[in-house]
Parts: sequence; C-alpha cells; structure tokens
Amino acid sequence: MPPLSILELARVTEDTDAKGALDNARDLARHAEGLGYRRIWVAEHHNMRGIASAATSVVIAHIAGGTSTIRVGAGGIMLPNHAPYIIAEQFGTLARLYGDRIDLGLGRAPGTDQMTLRAIRRPPEAAENFPEDVIELQAYFEPAAEGQRLEAVPAAGTRVPLWILGSSHFGAMLAAELGLPYAFASHFAPDLLLPALDIYRSRFKPSATLERPYAMVGVNIIAADSDEEARRLFTTQQMSFAGIRRGARSLAKPPIDDIDSFWTPEEKAVVERMLARSIVGSVQTVRRGLDDLVGETGADEIMLVSDVYDHAKRLKSIALIAEAAGLTVDATSAVL
Repeated sequence: MPPLSILELARVTEDTDAKGALDNARDLARHAEGLGYRRIWVAEHHNMRGIASAATSVVIAHIAGGTSTIRVGAGGIMLPNHAPYIIAEQFGTLARLYGDRIDLGLGRAPGTDQMTLRAIRRPPEAAENFPEDVIELQAYFEPAAEGQRLEAVPAAGTRVPLWILGSSHFGAMLAAELGLPYAFASHFAPDLLLPALDIYRSRFKPSATLERPYAMVGVNIIAADSDEEARRLFTTQQMSFAGIRRGARSLAKPPIDDIDSFWTPEEKAVVERMLARSIVGSVQTVRRGLDDLVGETGADEIMLVSDVYDHAKRLKSIALIAEAAGLTVDATSAVL
C-alpha cells in the first residue's frame, strides 16, 4: 500500500466557528501524525463560509506549530491569485520555521467565483501565465547567486518542494514537462483521472527534483464500524456538493438518514458523478477500495478527504482508514 496523506478542508460546521474548524484541523494533524500519515495539506478557497483555510499559509503555520514530523503544506495555493515573489516569501518563511516539512502544491484555478476574483485584484487572464509563474517561483527557492539583486528573503536556499495539482490534462502535461510531482483531484473530478496519469507518466522528463514520475491520487474516504454508518456520515459531503450545485455556500450540515429526501434527481446524478471514486464503508470495505484504486491507478501516494461532520467521528474515520491501509509511523519519514 502506498503512503496515505490527508487533504484538510478546515470545515466550518453548523456547530463550530472558524476558530473551532482551525483547531480541529490542528488536532486532526496531530492524530494523523501518530497514525503514520505522510502529510496533511490545506487548500486555498475564498468567499466560502464553510471553509476556513483562505489564508492558507497562516493555516499551515497553525498546523505545523502543533505537530513535529508530519509534512504540512498547500494543496494548493492558487498561483494566479498571487505574485510568485510573495508566495516565495510566505513559504520560505514557513520552511525557516518548520524545516523540511513544508510542501507547496500549486493550482491554476482561482479557487473562487468571478466576483471574488475581482476583489482579489488579479485579472482572470493571470491563469495564462501559470507555467511561467511556476518556473519563476521555483527559482526564488534556489540559493541566491553572487551579486543577485532580487532575492526572496528568507526563501532563497530553502528549496521548498513544489507539486503541480490538477483536475484536467493541463496540469499533467506541465508537471511532466517540469519534472515535478503531480497530484490529481479525483475526489471531485474523477472523469479524467486515468488519462491524466497516462499523460503525466508517458511525457515525464527527469529533473533535478525527480528522476521518475510521482503521482498522487485524491480520493474521498469515510470509514466507520459498518458500511451503513459510513454511508450515513457520507451524506454531509453529498449535501455540500449539492449545495455547490445550487450555488449555496452554506456551513457543513450534520448527516441525515435519507439523502434522497434532500436532493433532486438531477442533483443526485451530478453529485454522484463528481464523487464516483469515493470509498465509503467499514475497514474491510475501505481496504478493498484502496486495493482496487491502487491496482487501477498505480498511485505512488493517496491523498484522502474524510469529510465527516462530527470531529470525534472524523478522528475515528482517519484511524480506521489507517488500519485498513496498514499504516505505520515510518510513513512520515520520507521527504517526498
């Protein structure tokens, strides 16, 4: 079984506020660290009441400050929203504070709507410069040359690892061209997973970063004592995705007994397609699902989303998934 990692959504629920969500994220990271998860990432989302990770680098510092061995990073920073120089300063600072535990995953999408994009003061066409911005950012993490007039302080020399994130062919091609590790978001965009992995591996060019391709696959996993209980917990995430479909940015909702009473047939079809690769069930069901996923994709690493409403039950889900995967604490020792 490849290493397991976690994408932390910093969910604000109907029973918590933003501080509660962030403290829960830190607590979950400590829990995952003890179970042998390799890394925990948070994502940049804006203008979403139910997600508290908009100031992504600040959230990473909060989590890293409460842990000691697990890797902590961005999954990801939406680079078109920022000047690469500023991101280098932020993540260089994190690397100076927390050593070689910081990852920087980079996405091309804005992570928000057009109205919020205008508030960020970044033009929509900024995404067209994504490949050049990645290369520029990478250079800021290299040691400063003699006489270099522009230096990203204190980033120079930290060589923070960069990842390319994607849900389409574009990210796969860019990661392959630059010889960087690649993470595919099949936890919400499963349709292009296999073609994207094929493109990444077939076009990969070895680099100073990687000699061979390294592919991470994102997947929703919820584990509980029984399949029935896990499916009930899963309704929280199903309702969140239905809310996105409705254009509603609500707080996370507690699970319900009958999801079909919540959504329309059209919403059900759309959400089930987006969540098609989810693994939901008991330890035995999750183990079979993980084996099938790894066998189909050849994933080098699995990054899971376990979007459970109740914090204690989410901690239990993470523990049961670790049991299903046979994790050990040694999984946190690798750099990649």
